Amino acid sequence: MEGSSVIRVLLADDQEIVRTGMAMILSVENDITVVAHAQDGLQALEMTALHRPDVVLMDIRMPRLDGLDALRQLTRPHAAHRPQVVMVTTFDDEEYLTRAVEAGACGFILKDSGPRLLAEAVRAAAAGDAMVSPSITVRLLKQLRTSSSRPAPATRLSPREEEVVMLLAQGMTNAEIATALSITTGTVKTHLSHVQAKLTARNRVEIAAWAWRTGLAGRST
Repeated sequence: MEGSSVIRVLLADDQEIVRTGMAMILSVENDITVVAHAQDGLQALEMTALHRPDVVLMDIRMPRLDGLDALRQLTRPHAAHRPQVVMVTTFDDEEYLTRAVEAGACGFILKDSGPRLLAEAVRAAAAGDAMVSPSITVRLLKQLRTSSSRPAPATRLSPREEEVVMLLAQGMTNAEIATALSITTGTVKTHLSHVQAKLTARNRVEIAAWAWRTGLAGRST
C-alpha cells in the first residue's frame, strides 16, 4: 500500500445514500480512509487516477460507464494505477458478476452486508486475501462450470496445490486453509503464489474461478 498502513478507499456508486452509508461505516475504522467518491464509472476512473486508492468499492450498474467497463479499465495490464476492485452488488446480478470475474474483480460484497463485513472486505482486498462473502462467491463461481467456454490451462498442479485451491474455491481465507491442512499461513501463501504463476491468474478469485470451471472445486478434499 505504497508505504502506508492506512488503506485508501474509493467509493463508486450512483446512489449518494449508498456512498454516504459506506463512508460512515468505514470512517470509524482507524486503518481505513475514504479518499474519494464517484457517482459513475467515468468519474471512478478520474478519481482513481487522481487519488490512487488501494481499494475501489465498485457498484456494477451505473450511468455513463458501468462498473464492469470501469473495472476492465482499472485492471488492464498497462494501467497506470491498478487498485484492488471489490464489486458491490445484489444477488440478482449473477450474470454481471460472472463477467466481473473474467474482468479481474478481486472480490464481491452484498449491498446489505453489515458494517463488520464491509470493513473486512476492504482489508481483505488490500491484503490480497479477497475471497469476500463466501455465500455469494461460491454461488457465483459454481455457475462458471457452464457459463464459460475458456479451455482449462494445460499446467498441472501438485497434490498440495490442488488441496489449497479446492479450499480457496469454497471461500476460505488463507488462515482457514492453513488450519484445515495443518500448515502455516505463509505456506498457503507460497502455494497460492506458485498456482497464480502457473495459471497466469490475476488474483485469488480468478484461481477459484479456474477451479470451478475445470471441476477441481467439485472434488472432495
